Parts: sequence; C-alpha cells; structure tokens
Amino acid sequence: MIKVVISGYGRMGHMIEAELKRRSVELVMASEDICSVPEDVARECVCIDFTWPDAFRANYEFIARHFKAAVVGTTGWKDIEPQVIKAFEDAGTTLIYTSNFSLGVNALFAAVTRVSGLLKGAGYVPTIEEIHHIHKLDAPSGTAIMLGDMIEEGLGVKPEITSVREGEVPGIHTVTLQSEVDKLTFSHEAFSRECLARGAVVAALMTEGLSGVHKFSDLL
Repeated sequence: MIKVVISGYGRMGHMIEAELKRRSVELVMASEDICSVPEDVARECVCIDFTWPDAFRANYEFIARHFKAAVVGTTGWKDIEPQVIKAFEDAGTTLIYTSNFSLGVNALFAAVTRVSGLLKGAGYVPTIEEIHHIHKLDAPSGTAIMLGDMIEEGLGVKPEITSVREGEVPGIHTVTLQSEVDKLTFSHEAFSRECLARGAVVAALMTEGLSGVHKFSDLL
C-alpha cells in the first residue's frame, strides 16, 4: 500500500486527509512547505499537491527529484507544462496531473471530446462558462482551459470562456454548442471540493507500479 505526503494543508489538504483515512491509506505527514520534507521520507511517499500556482512553480523540481511519485491538482501553471513534464521525466518520477480530479468532470471531458468531434463542420459555436469561489486565483480555471482545448481540437473552433467568481461556489462548468437551429448544453456542478479529494486519492493509488507522466483523464 502506498504512503502519502500532502503538500498544502488548507481545506483541500484536510479533505484529502479524510479520504485517505476512509480508504485506510497511510498519511505520513502534511506540510505547507513541501521542500522541508526529509529526503528519506519523500523517497517512500507519493506527494499529493493542492497548493497555489506560485507555490507549485517554486516546488515542482524538488517534488520531481525527491518523491517516489506525485499527484498534482494545482492549476495555473499551463505555461510551464513542458518544463514540469521534463523535470519529472528526467528524474524518473511518476506524475499524474489534471486541472480537475473530479470523476464527474472527467466524464464531462470525455463527453465534450466525443461530441465536438461529431459536430465538426456542422456550424456550431462553442462557449464555456465557469463559476468558482472568490478565493480562486486563476481565471479562467484550468478545467475551462482544458475543455476549451478539447473543443478546439475536435470542433475546429476556439470557444469563448467566461469566468465568474462569487461566494463559496465549489465549481460549475457549462459548455454550450449552439447552431442556428439547436443548442446542446453540458454541465457539471460540484457540491463540494470533496469530489476533487476522492479523485486525487484514486490517482495516488494508481501510481503503484506505474511509471511516466500521465494526465488523469488518459488513465481513466
């Protein structure tokens, strides 16, 4: 059975801790400063990282060099994705990452990818709206960006993305494909961030015996 170190011990960190306990997975420690984790501990553990974009940018090389594997749900670093992938590949450290570990959102990814390909050239105009809590720093969300990339690749049209920050909304993503004669709408609403914690622990369990760098949706 795997052992886990949590990077970032805010609300998400506590939810991940509860999910690990529910699944009887050992939590070795949780840290706000992942670079302070002793090397002998890191070598035996999977790092689950849900921090801030700036924190991950500062820490990813340490995580790649020292941990057995990593599961990264932090968003806001798409511009350095090639460097992050290279760091983990060079270190030979397993990485599973995504903008959203919710199993429901990953089902949304699959549906939108499929439908976008089916409707290519049929005159549909895509739009995306994402709504999140006021504490979320990046906009648009990483999930919305991923949906946009999937739609653009399949449909051949780049969607307009609208971002809204209000209250304590865990996350709502709505994709609309509209033509002159009809409209399709795909939507996912998270009731709490617990769905992210559950998916992240599922991903951590997947690292056992796995090598390389993987997007969570590809493994599903």
